[in-house]
Amino acid sequence: MNKYWNILPEPEPVFVESLSNELGIGRSLASLLVQRGIKDFEDARHFFRPQLEGLHNPFLMKDMEIAAMRIHKAIESRQKILVYGDYDVDGTTAVAIVYSFLKKLGCNVVFYVPDRYLEGYGVSMKGMQYAKDTNVDVIVTLDCGIKAMKTIAFAKECGIDVIVCDHHEPGEELPPAFAILNPKRKDCTYPFKELSGCGVGFKLLQALCELRDMDLKENLYCYLDLLAVSI
Repeated sequence: MNKYWNILPEPEPVFVESLSNELGIGRSLASLLVQRGIKDFEDARHFFRPQLEGLHNPFLMKDMEIAAMRIHKAIESRQKILVYGDYDVDGTTAVAIVYSFLKKLGCNVVFYVPDRYLEGYGVSMKGMQYAKDTNVDVIVTLDCGIKAMKTIAFAKECGIDVIVCDHHEPGEELPPAFAILNPKRKDCTYPFKELSGCGVGFKLLQALCELRDMDLKENLYCYLDLLAVSI
Protein backbone atom coordinates (compact mmCIF):
# COMPACT_ATOMS: atom_id res chain seq x y z
CA MET A 1 0.00 0.00 0.00
CA ASN A 2 1.42 3.36 -1.03
CA LYS A 3 1.26 6.24 1.42
CA TYR A 4 1.67 9.90 0.54
CA TRP A 5 2.32 13.06 2.50
CA ASN A 6 -0.47 15.61 2.24
CA ILE A 7 1.18 19.01 2.63
CA LEU A 8 -1.22 21.62 4.00
CA PRO A 9 -1.12 25.01 2.31
CA GLU A 10 0.49 27.94 4.09
CA PRO A 11 -2.09 29.62 6.35
CA GLU A 12 -3.18 33.20 5.82
CA PRO A 13 -0.57 35.49 7.49
CA VAL A 14 -3.29 37.71 8.96
CA PHE A 15 -4.73 34.76 10.95
CA VAL A 16 -1.30 33.64 12.08
CA GLU A 17 -0.40 37.13 13.27
CA SER A 18 -3.72 37.57 15.06
CA LEU A 19 -3.52 34.20 16.87
CA SER A 20 0.14 34.74 17.76
CA ASN A 21 -0.70 38.05 19.43
CA GLU A 22 -3.89 36.81 21.12
CA LEU A 23 -2.24 33.73 22.68
CA GLY A 24 1.22 35.19 23.18
CA ILE A 25 2.89 32.38 21.24
CA GLY A 26 5.43 32.24 18.42
CA ARG A 27 4.39 32.45 14.79
CA SER A 28 5.51 28.88 14.04
CA LEU A 29 3.14 27.41 16.63
CA ALA A 30 0.39 29.84 15.63
CA SER A 31 0.82 28.74 12.01
CA LEU A 32 0.44 25.06 12.94
CA LEU A 33 -2.72 25.84 14.91
CA VAL A 34 -4.28 27.86 12.11
CA GLN A 35 -3.61 25.00 9.70
CA ARG A 36 -5.76 22.87 12.01
CA GLY A 37 -8.66 25.33 11.93
CA ILE A 38 -7.82 27.12 15.19
CA LYS A 39 -8.15 30.84 14.61
CA ASP A 40 -8.96 32.48 17.94
CA PHE A 41 -8.67 32.09 21.71
CA GLU A 42 -11.87 30.06 22.10
CA ASP A 43 -10.81 27.59 19.42
CA ALA A 44 -7.44 27.21 21.15
CA ARG A 45 -9.06 26.74 24.55
CA HIS A 46 -11.25 23.89 23.24
CA PHE A 47 -8.20 22.34 21.55
CA PHE A 48 -5.84 22.44 24.53
CA ARG A 49 -8.40 22.12 27.35
CA PRO A 50 -11.23 19.91 26.11
CA GLN A 51 -14.17 19.42 28.46
CA LEU A 52 -16.69 16.58 28.64
CA GLU A 53 -19.43 19.19 28.32
CA GLY A 54 -18.12 19.84 24.82
CA LEU A 55 -18.82 16.33 23.53
CA HIS A 56 -20.82 16.33 20.30
CA ASN A 57 -24.44 15.26 20.35
CA PRO A 58 -24.34 11.52 19.49
CA PHE A 59 -27.56 11.82 17.50
CA LEU A 60 -25.70 13.89 14.90
CA MET A 61 -24.28 10.57 13.68
CA LYS A 62 -26.17 8.84 10.86
CA ASP A 63 -28.35 5.93 12.07
CA MET A 64 -27.72 6.72 15.75
CA GLU A 65 -31.38 7.06 16.70
CA ILE A 66 -32.19 3.77 14.94
CA ALA A 67 -29.31 1.98 16.68
CA ALA A 68 -30.02 3.38 20.16
CA MET A 69 -33.72 2.58 19.90
CA ARG A 70 -32.94 -1.00 18.85
CA ILE A 71 -30.64 -1.53 21.84
CA HIS A 72 -33.24 0.05 24.12
CA LYS A 73 -35.87 -2.35 22.79
CA ALA A 74 -33.53 -5.31 23.32
CA ILE A 75 -32.92 -4.26 26.92
CA GLU A 76 -36.61 -3.82 27.68
CA SER A 77 -37.54 -7.14 26.04
CA ARG A 78 -34.64 -9.09 27.58
CA GLN A 79 -33.41 -10.00 24.11
CA LYS A 80 -29.93 -11.45 23.79
CA ILE A 81 -27.21 -9.04 22.65
CA LEU A 82 -23.83 -10.13 21.30
CA VAL A 83 -20.98 -7.61 21.55
CA TYR A 84 -18.47 -8.47 18.81
CA GLY A 85 -15.09 -6.78 18.49
CA ASP A 86 -11.68 -7.24 16.91
CA TYR A 87 -8.80 -8.62 18.96
CA ASP A 88 -6.62 -5.51 18.69
CA VAL A 89 -6.47 -2.75 21.32
CA ASP A 90 -9.23 -0.67 19.74
CA GLY A 91 -11.54 -3.66 19.42
CA THR A 92 -10.95 -5.16 22.85
CA THR A 93 -11.35 -1.85 24.70
CA ALA A 94 -14.57 -1.30 22.76
CA VAL A 95 -15.87 -4.74 23.75
CA ALA A 96 -14.87 -4.13 27.38
CA ILE A 97 -16.76 -0.83 27.54
CA VAL A 98 -19.95 -1.87 25.74
CA TYR A 99 -20.17 -5.29 27.41
CA SER A 100 -19.50 -3.85 30.89
CA PHE A 101 -22.04 -1.06 30.38
CA LEU A 102 -24.79 -3.43 29.24
CA LYS A 103 -23.94 -6.03 31.88
CA LYS A 104 -24.22 -3.36 34.57
CA LEU A 105 -27.75 -2.65 33.32
CA GLY A 106 -28.62 -6.30 33.82
CA CYS A 107 -28.87 -7.02 30.09
CA ASN A 108 -28.83 -10.46 28.54
CA VAL A 109 -25.44 -9.87 26.91
CA VAL A 110 -22.49 -11.98 25.76
CA PHE A 111 -19.30 -11.09 23.89
CA TYR A 112 -17.23 -12.57 21.09
CA VAL A 113 -13.64 -11.79 20.08
CA PRO A 114 -12.41 -13.67 16.98
CA ASP A 115 -9.31 -15.83 17.08
CA ARG A 116 -6.35 -13.94 15.62
CA TYR A 117 -5.03 -16.93 13.66
CA LEU A 118 -8.15 -18.92 12.82
CA GLU A 119 -10.52 -16.05 11.97
CA GLY A 120 -8.41 -12.93 11.49
CA TYR A 121 -9.72 -9.38 11.52
CA GLY A 122 -13.31 -8.44 10.97
CA VAL A 123 -16.70 -10.10 11.26
CA SER A 124 -16.08 -13.82 10.78
CA MET A 125 -18.52 -16.48 9.64
CA LYS A 126 -17.59 -18.52 12.72
CA GLY A 127 -18.66 -15.61 14.91
CA MET A 128 -21.98 -15.24 13.07
CA GLN A 129 -22.58 -18.98 13.32
CA TYR A 130 -21.96 -18.71 17.08
CA ALA A 131 -24.57 -15.95 17.23
CA LYS A 132 -27.08 -18.13 15.40
CA ASP A 133 -26.36 -21.22 17.51
CA THR A 134 -26.75 -19.30 20.78
CA ASN A 135 -30.01 -17.58 19.76
CA VAL A 136 -28.68 -14.01 19.66
CA ASP A 137 -31.20 -11.31 18.71
CA VAL A 138 -28.89 -8.32 18.22
CA ILE A 139 -25.19 -8.06 17.34
CA VAL A 140 -23.14 -4.92 17.95
CA THR A 141 -19.90 -5.00 15.96
CA LEU A 142 -17.12 -2.77 17.25
CA ASP A 143 -14.10 -1.59 15.25
CA CYS A 144 -15.23 -3.79 12.36
CA GLY A 145 -18.12 -4.58 10.05
CA ILE A 146 -18.14 -1.76 7.51
CA LYS A 147 -17.10 -4.14 4.71
CA ALA A 148 -18.51 -7.40 6.08
CA MET A 149 -21.06 -7.88 3.32
CA LYS A 150 -21.41 -11.68 3.34
CA THR A 151 -21.21 -12.35 7.06
CA ILE A 152 -23.69 -9.62 7.98
CA ALA A 153 -26.00 -10.82 5.21
CA PHE A 154 -25.82 -14.29 6.79
CA ALA A 155 -26.74 -12.87 10.20
CA LYS A 156 -29.65 -10.98 8.66
CA GLU A 157 -30.90 -14.17 7.01
CA CYS A 158 -30.85 -15.76 10.46
CA GLY A 159 -33.16 -13.03 11.75
CA ILE A 160 -30.43 -11.22 13.71
CA ASP A 161 -30.25 -7.41 13.69
CA VAL A 162 -26.68 -6.17 13.29
CA ILE A 163 -25.56 -2.73 14.45
CA VAL A 164 -22.19 -1.81 12.97
CA CYS A 165 -19.92 0.53 14.96
CA ASP A 166 -16.84 1.15 12.83
CA HIS A 167 -14.39 3.87 11.88
CA HIS A 168 -12.69 2.39 8.83
CA GLU A 169 -13.25 3.78 5.35
CA PRO A 170 -16.49 2.40 3.86
CA GLY A 171 -16.54 0.78 0.43
CA GLU A 172 -18.84 1.79 -2.41
CA GLU A 173 -21.53 -0.45 -0.94
CA LEU A 174 -22.57 -0.70 2.70
CA PRO A 175 -23.38 -4.03 4.39
CA PRO A 176 -27.06 -4.98 4.92
CA ALA A 177 -27.00 -4.11 8.62
CA PHE A 178 -29.88 -2.84 10.75
CA ALA A 179 -27.88 0.33 11.48
CA ILE A 180 -24.40 1.52 10.52
CA LEU A 181 -22.57 3.98 12.77
CA ASN A 182 -19.47 5.34 11.06
CA PRO A 183 -18.57 9.04 10.90
CA LYS A 184 -16.70 8.35 7.63
CA ARG A 185 -19.92 7.49 5.82
CA LYS A 186 -20.48 9.92 2.98
CA ASP A 187 -24.00 10.63 4.23
CA CYS A 188 -22.95 11.16 7.87
CA THR A 189 -22.73 14.75 9.09
CA TYR A 190 -21.13 13.99 12.47
CA PRO A 191 -18.61 16.84 12.99
CA PHE A 192 -15.55 14.76 13.95
CA LYS A 193 -14.52 12.07 11.50
CA GLU A 194 -11.53 10.54 13.32
CA LEU A 195 -13.16 8.63 16.18
CA SER A 196 -11.62 5.31 17.13
CA GLY A 197 -13.77 2.21 16.77
CA CYS A 198 -14.17 2.26 20.53
CA GLY A 199 -15.11 5.93 20.24
CA VAL A 200 -18.02 5.05 17.95
CA GLY A 201 -19.20 2.46 20.49
CA PHE A 202 -18.86 5.08 23.22
CA LYS A 203 -21.10 7.45 21.23
CA LEU A 204 -23.72 4.70 20.98
CA LEU A 205 -23.69 4.33 24.76
CA GLN A 206 -23.87 8.12 25.14
CA ALA A 207 -26.99 8.11 22.97
CA LEU A 208 -28.44 5.22 24.97
CA CYS A 209 -27.85 7.13 28.21
CA GLU A 210 -29.67 10.16 26.85
CA LEU A 211 -32.50 8.01 25.52
CA ARG A 212 -32.95 6.27 28.87
CA ASP A 213 -32.35 9.45 30.93
CA MET A 214 -29.24 7.98 32.58
CA ASP A 215 -26.60 10.16 34.21
CA LEU A 216 -23.50 10.23 31.98
CA LYS A 217 -21.03 10.86 34.79
CA GLU A 218 -22.29 7.97 36.88
CA ASN A 219 -22.90 5.42 34.13
CA LEU A 220 -20.52 6.19 31.26
CA TYR A 221 -17.60 8.43 32.16
CA CYS A 222 -16.14 5.68 34.37
CA TYR A 223 -15.01 4.02 31.13
CA LEU A 224 -13.02 6.98 29.81
CA ASP A 225 -9.70 5.29 30.69
CA LEU A 226 -10.45 2.43 28.30
CA LEU A 227 -11.59 4.89 25.65
CA ALA A 228 -8.32 6.78 25.98
CA VAL A 229 -6.35 3.55 25.54
CA SER A 230 -8.21 2.83 22.29
CA ILE A 231 -7.11 6.19 20.89
